[in-house]
Amino acid sequence: MGSKMKILYLHQYFNTPDMAGGTRSYEMARRLVAAGHEVHMITSWKNETERTDWFESEVDGINVHWLPVPYANKMAYRDRVKAFFKFALQAGKKARSIGGDLVFATSTPLTIAIPGVNSARALKVPMVFEVRDLWPELPIAIGALKNPLLKIAAKKLERWAYKNSSAIIALSPGMEEGILKSGYPKEKVTIIPNGCDNQLFSANDEEGRQFREDREWLGDRPLVLYAGALGKINGVGYLADIAKETREINPEVCFLVIGEGAEEDLIRNHAKSLGVYGENFFMEGRIRKKDMPAAMKAADISSGLFIDLPEMRANSSNKFFDALSSGTPVLINYGGWHHDLVADSECGINAWNREVHEVAEEICRKIVDGDWKDKAGNGARKLAEEQFDRDKLAACFEKVLMSVL
Repeated sequence: MGSKMKILYLHQYFNTPDMAGGTRSYEMARRLVAAGHEVHMITSWKNETERTDWFESEVDGINVHWLPVPYANKMAYRDRVKAFFKFALQAGKKARSIGGDLVFATSTPLTIAIPGVNSARALKVPMVFEVRDLWPELPIAIGALKNPLLKIAAKKLERWAYKNSSAIIALSPGMEEGILKSGYPKEKVTIIPNGCDNQLFSANDEEGRQFREDREWLGDRPLVLYAGALGKINGVGYLADIAKETREINPEVCFLVIGEGAEEDLIRNHAKSLGVYGENFFMEGRIRKKDMPAAMKAADISSGLFIDLPEMRANSSNKFFDALSSGTPVLINYGGWHHDLVADSECGINAWNREVHEVAEEICRKIVDGDWKDKAGNGARKLAEEQFDRDKLAACFEKVLMSVL
């Protein structure tokens, strides 16, 4: 590894494995530390706390600087935007005071570009920008961003972020396409998708068994799992519709939703109205990333869900890669590159553009078919090891950062 860098890593929603949510930034940062670089993670503390100002901790060699800014998926969009700007204004000052050789800023939200660009300019160092979502296209598509002036401002912010980046990392081919549409040069864009934490997810069967034993309703029943956010964009109520249909075919097949978000009560009420809640459809609060392998091990099929929007097809959601890492067959209900991966590697069930009863029938058929589960699970794990191994992706990540210095 050539020269050592001091990296200012800006990510408003950084999570450690002790927290719920995606840990991409943690996984990338700890590998940069292992390669000899100094990493300062500038992030927010989302939960309730007495603290009002920055505080620090060290996580596996990463210097983490936390600013208390409460945030939750359940918050009204306006309050979320306020949280974005509050952090953006403080994070730039923090980055400037620490100093470094390079600024790396990862969205979402897109407002992370403000402290990213400003601190890079003030310190006269390059910035690398990471695009994790088609922002602002997504909030516009789901109707969260309605004000015409705000739409224009968001588009301008996006272009400004790109223009001021020495290199850009995109999390999927569709995101790369969005970046290139703005006129940004292709040779400066690298696709580094969300990765598979293959060591973390090689959970043993015992953990999976324990997960099942802890839930008396589960026992040996075939299980379809959804573990992730319950936002408007996820459309998890769809799983309750599937549960209603599978109950008529095989009442033993059950569904577990683990997570929280704006639509939690909506989903629960929908499941109750269909008569499946507490019968073959169950819900639990979110769990820590490090507890996810046991849940995956217990599941026969793990699902990734989104409402059907063209803008959503470019996603690089953690749920999908967690399923691959654990060698669990995957069920997805959206189109795009994940859909193609599932089709090509035969690692699960594609439900996109299909009738609910037809998908339910396929689930009931395959979830009790040991040969199919072995084959699909092996296909998933093969993808995890050959295409999405976090170590390989992190080496590529480090190379992009080195290249701009």
